[in-house]
Amino acid sequence: MKTKLSNPLAVISMFLVTISFLTNTVAQEKSKKELKEERALEKQKQIALLVDSKEFIFEATRVLSLDGKIIYLTSNYIAEFHPHFIKCDLPFFGRAYSGVGYGGDGGIKFEGKPTVYSVEKKKKNFLIKADVRGQHDSYSIMLSIYFDGSAYLTINSNNRSYISYDGDIKYFNKK
Repeated sequence: MKTKLSNPLAVISMFLVTISFLTNTVAQEKSKKELKEERALEKQKQIALLVDSKEFIFEATRVLSLDGKIIYLTSNYIAEFHPHFIKCDLPFFGRAYSGVGYGGDGGIKFEGKPTVYSVEKKKKNFLIKADVRGQHDSYSIMLSIYFDGSAYLTINSNNRSYISYDGDIKYFNKK
């Protein structure tokens, strides 16, 4: 048995109902995309304020050593950035040169006032360059902070091979 839609008004109304559902679905998808873009823009503004304040924490989640090893970190290893000093407590996996003795903790630990501190806004990130003189070594720091809050830190020193870290930027909790 075949059914015919003999009433043209019924056909038109069914067509209009179908079109309204389709346009409603497209409008919802578009608003989801717009919401995602708005959240990304808001996160970018928060990161820009954080970088401008010069007071934040880089928390390392993994280490990328010179020989290509990737080591995931389970403990909290951080580098604190303040307007007048940088404090670093990060693990080191690599080659040590002169001036580094055996039996130490083996990490990159220093605190000092940066002699050079520059911030450059790029297309997809902020690039911070700093030079810090520690108690036993000089450190050249390059920190790329991406607009989503992730970051990539490279530290080069006179007495060790360079090392890189992946991690996140966070607000500094004042105690």
